[in-house]
Amino acid sequence: MKIDDDDFTLFGLPQRFAVERAALDDRWRALQSEVHPDRFAAEGGAAQRLAMQWAVRVNEAYRRLKDPLARATYLCALRGEPVRAEDNTAMPADFLMQQMAWREALDDAAAAADVEALDAEVRADERRRFDAVARHFDEDGDAAAAARQVRALMFLARFRQDLTRRLDAYEN
Repeated sequence: MKIDDDDFTLFGLPQRFAVERAALDDRWRALQSEVHPDRFAAEGGAAQRLAMQWAVRVNEAYRRLKDPLARATYLCALRGEPVRAEDNTAMPADFLMQQMAWREALDDAAAAADVEALDAEVRADERRRFDAVARHFDEDGDAAAAARQVRALMFLARFRQDLTRRLDAYEN
């Protein structure tokens, strides 16, 4: 195990989008028990600092691997197709039209039930896109197509935050 191993290697997992959450959680607990700074208390400050670096690295990798959007973004970068969301916002026209329709529906929502129905629709689209990401990575080996889906999923994540804020406003 090397600190600069990619997250999948660090966790002993294949470089795939599909990750079994229970296996990931088990491996995280095992790694944490190996590198926890308290295990190195008797070995002095230098050993504890190194253990702390390892613990931070393991937690960072775990956070990235357990979050499907972060994992997909990371896989894109590993496969030489960085998402570049900050400077590559090109989207297909049909996706942009759908975004506009959803935004209008949110603006027109008169009750929490309207927002909940819209949220369900967006979640369904999100699931379809995550399924496509898995297919592009794990079956087709097409990181460019996966990156396009990841950019769309980033838009959806921001929109879902707007939906959540709107639902929270109805509750207060």
